[in-house]
Amino acid sequence: VQLQESGPGLVKPSQTLSLTCTVSGDSITTNYRMWNWIRQPPGKGLEWMGAIAWSGSTYYSPSLKSRTSISRDTSKNQFTLQLSSVTPEDTAVYYCARRVAGAQWDYWGQGTQVTVSS
Repeated sequence: VQLQESGPGLVKPSQTLSLTCTVSGDSITTNYRMWNWIRQPPGKGLEWMGAIAWSGSTYYSPSLKSRTSISRDTSKNQFTLQLSSVTPEDTAVYYCARRVAGAQWDYWGQGTQVTVSS
C-alpha cells in the first residue's frame, strides 16, 4: 500500500490549502478503512485533522472542524483535504495515512511541507 500527498507547498494567508492523497495497493472504499490527514507543525507533535471512511462518512478534529473539509474521488482512488482561512500557524508537514478500524495508522505518505506566508 502506498500513499502520496500532492499540492502546493506555499499558500498565502486567508487562502484555502488543498492537498490530495493518491492511494495505490488498496481501495479507499474497502470496508473498515479510514483515510486520514495528519499534520506536524515545526517543533511540535502530530495533530490529527480528520478522516474519511470507506463509506464516505467524514470525521474532523473539533479544533479544526470549522475550517476543514475532506472529500474523495473514488474513480481516482484519491481523497482530498481543504483547510480554509489559513494562517502562518497552519505551516506544517502534512501527511495522509491509512487506519483500519480498531487498529493504528499503518501506512503513511512521505509527507509534504506546506508553508503559509505572504
